[in-house]
Amino acid sequence: MADPAFWERPDQARDIVQRVKALKTTVEPYDRLAERIQSALELTELLQAEPDAGMAAELDRDAEAIETDLTAFELRALLSGKDDYRDAQLEISAGAGGTEAQDWAQMLMRMYTRWAERRGYSVDVLDLSEGEEAGIKGAVLEIHGPYAYGFLHPETGVHRLVRISPFDANARRHTSFASVFVYPVVNEEINIEIRDDDLKIDVYRASGAGGQHVNKTSSAVRITHTPSGIVVASQQERSQFKNKATAMKMLKNRLYQLEADRQAKQKAALDATKADVTFGSQIRSYVFQPYTMVNDHRTELKIPDVHRVMDGDIDPFIEAYLKRRPGGANDTAAA
Repeated sequence: MADPAFWERPDQARDIVQRVKALKTTVEPYDRLAERIQSALELTELLQAEPDAGMAAELDRDAEAIETDLTAFELRALLSGKDDYRDAQLEISAGAGGTEAQDWAQMLMRMYTRWAERRGYSVDVLDLSEGEEAGIKGAVLEIHGPYAYGFLHPETGVHRLVRISPFDANARRHTSFASVFVYPVVNEEINIEIRDDDLKIDVYRASGAGGQHVNKTSSAVRITHTPSGIVVASQQERSQFKNKATAMKMLKNRLYQLEADRQAKQKAALDATKADVTFGSQIRSYVFQPYTMVNDHRTELKIPDVHRVMDGDIDPFIEAYLKRRPGGANDTAAA
């Protein structure tokens, strides 16, 4: 297998900057929390020596704020995957249910857009396919912000809607489905950097037809790329320089294909996790009638205020999932 150290992409500098920003969003809040906790402890000692009702009330407010921020920090600490720091590409597709499902897909699109706005993330619509009557058949959003992929990855799966359809003249209750799938945003353009230290170059006399020049001159070139184990050779040109250039081109082509195949396998592995958009495969149900309830079937977390959830308040579901997955707070596998 090729050593990943020899791959270079045009967005490498941007990727490093993104990593640094993501790390800062962890380190800086930690430092601020530590300072606030220390200040609160000092104020507690002061109040024990000299009680003051006003300062005590201020301490209570500070303690509540610290608790809220500490919970958010603990959630961020759960994001330890190698791609969690990246931006996210979110794909929404309407499933069974016709116009009702297409309307549901659009509602989910708004929900995730509102979630991103709440966090100060930016959203780009990369693709949008509108429905015939209403809603959308599908959409692809790119969400830019620290740890966007880590937070949104738990949203991958089938989302189920139960409501009285506004498109049904008889006001009957309908069940509709839409799928959500989340990818980390990486640059798919592959630019191969070949380091001289990774190459073993041998020159030798060319074989076959070619007269005295072929037999007496070491013009043929064989290049071995140590990290990948790929070996290429060229002896068609009379010039050693030209044969080396040809061999290097052959090596770059093979390395390019090797990395392209690796990326294709990665994407295929992600795609293989997609479920059928139908009954029995949902990760979450959103019920508008006869009662209101959002139920996450993996964590059993239930929130009665469906409208708040549809306005982008999905963090409780994300937090519950992250805490239940392997390595989370409960260290139990999520279904």
